[in-house]
Amino acid sequence: MSTSEPPPWPHCAHGADPVGCRGIHVPGHTVCLAHLADDDRDAYLATLTPGASIDHRGTNFTESLLNAFLNAFRDPETGHPCLGHAKFGLATFEGAALFESAIFEDCALFESAIFEGDALFESATFKGDQALFDQATFKGGANFASATFKGQAGFSQATFEDSALFGEATFEVGSAGFGSATFQAATFESRAEFGLTTFEGIALFDSAIFEGDAGFLMAIFKDIARFNSATFQGDALFMDATFKGNAGFNSVTFQGDAWFESTTFIAADQLGPLVCAERVVLSGAAFGGPVTLSFAARRLECRRTRWSSTAEIRLRYATVDFAHAVFEYPLTIAAEPDPFVLTNGRQLAEDPFPIPRDPRVRVASLRGVDAAHLVLSDLDVSGCLFAGTVHLDQLRLEGACTFDTAPPAVWWRWPPVRFTERRVLAEEHHWRASQPGAVQGWNVAVLGAGRAGPLQLAPVYRALRKAFEDGKHEPGAADFYYGEMEMRRHADDIPPSERGLLTAYWALSGYGLRASRALAWLGAAMLLTIVLLMAVGIAHDTPKQTATGTVPAGGGKVTFEIDKGDPQNPTGNRFTGERFEKALNVTLNSVVFRSSGQDLTTAGTYIEMTSRLTEPVLLGLAILAVRNRVKR
Repeated sequence: MSTSEPPPWPHCAHGADPVGCRGIHVPGHTVCLAHLADDDRDAYLATLTPGASIDHRGTNFTESLLNAFLNAFRDPETGHPCLGHAKFGLATFEGAALFESAIFEDCALFESAIFEGDALFESATFKGDQALFDQATFKGGANFASATFKGQAGFSQATFEDSALFGEATFEVGSAGFGSATFQAATFESRAEFGLTTFEGIALFDSAIFEGDAGFLMAIFKDIARFNSATFQGDALFMDATFKGNAGFNSVTFQGDAWFESTTFIAADQLGPLVCAERVVLSGAAFGGPVTLSFAARRLECRRTRWSSTAEIRLRYATVDFAHAVFEYPLTIAAEPDPFVLTNGRQLAEDPFPIPRDPRVRVASLRGVDAAHLVLSDLDVSGCLFAGTVHLDQLRLEGACTFDTAPPAVWWRWPPVRFTERRVLAEEHHWRASQPGAVQGWNVAVLGAGRAGPLQLAPVYRALRKAFEDGKHEPGAADFYYGEMEMRRHADDIPPSERGLLTAYWALSGYGLRASRALAWLGAAMLLTIVLLMAVGIAHDTPKQTATGTVPAGGGKVTFEIDKGDPQNPTGNRFTGERFEKALNVTLNSVVFRSSGQDLTTAGTYIEMTSRLTEPVLLGLAILAVRNRVKR
């Protein structure tokens, strides 16, 4: 109501203001209670009895006047004020308003009232259908702790300039079956406490503004709880709260942390879309039904969170910690490429996030998770901790899920080190970075990442390889096969002979995955074979055949023996074009496991045998490596 407009009731009009005092007339008088003569005031107060209905809208109450007024309503048995239908709309309470343990038998109407001091309604009971504080202003502390509202409790557009305490309050459903707590568009400029509060009816906090911390610890919402378009400028604390009905957090903005630790959502089917500039903590929370979570947050913590039905988590910007989460049905974690769209068709504002924005979603940990029903879509898992994940081979990776890679540079030291680019787990980064003489480029473990060595990482690589193979992504599976073999080679539980065999397999062909390495060895082997054949393997000249026989003295049949001389070792200049051509012919035939038919020395024969054994193997490894990279 405008200050220049008179109220709709007969008012006192005392004072120089054009409208004057807005206090309603005391029955039988033409002034309000505040401007009533002392004798008349005492006489009026003497007529009041516990449970009487009163109307003192617009009246200014000093602390002494209010105390005297409430004393007239005190029940002799309980000593607590007991009022009937009470109208205090537009009233001003200049000092402390001491309504502690007061009982309002009927409606209590405080719309647009101003409490300049503390408003103490601790343990008060509102038995009427309505207890309305809409548009009221609480300049001091507002204490409704342990208060009971048996009907509708209205605080819409109320302003709490100091702390607002509703701890252990109860908002019941009245005898008519209707009850709600409405704090729509209310402003809490300081701390708001609703710990252990019970909302039996609908709880509406739409468009409310919490400028300080808001605490709903162990609160119970038995019906719909709605915080749509609310703003939490401090931390929002919903730890151990229970939402038995739908929980509406559409278009909510959390500028601090949003704590839902150990919170229970029995029937909520949607949470969000919402924006959180810091953390959304769902650790220990429990979801009883199918639910969709839509968060644009800096971090999401879901440690030991439990889902009892299907769930979809759609995220922007967030880093997700999913360690030891429990879900019995399919659960999808997906990155949302574009801002969330609200039911009204508008995009969710993302003001807390700076421009330019990076909406990528990163997974920090899946340790302790049973991944049999888990789907990851378009996520960055480069920093994810996989060790300890159960049924990792059944994990489904869809879209562009990116892993970390090995540092690709060549490090010139002794011995030189070069890592070919491949998908690498974060734990391997941490392990290699912790080794003596580790090269730069391997990421050091963050605090709390734990320690996992080759023995623990080999089965992780093996499971992820199977997951990629089941998804028909063979080239991706090849990287994890390489990682598995690397971890087996470095593990402490294998005998030296097996480690030597794996080392040879790695050095020759990168475990059958590095075609260039196998081809390099093949080229080196062929070159060595050619050089050795030219030096000692190719005979000096092709031996001539000789025929010898004896003619019988009396004539008759002549028998000849045909023989060929042994190849002679070369002498003189051995590295000629002719000898190179012969050596190349022998070598090329050896690669395809054929004999060239060339005359060789004894040493050359052994060289050819060795070549026919090793070079086809190297060629096969190169072909295998190419196939592993291109097959689908």
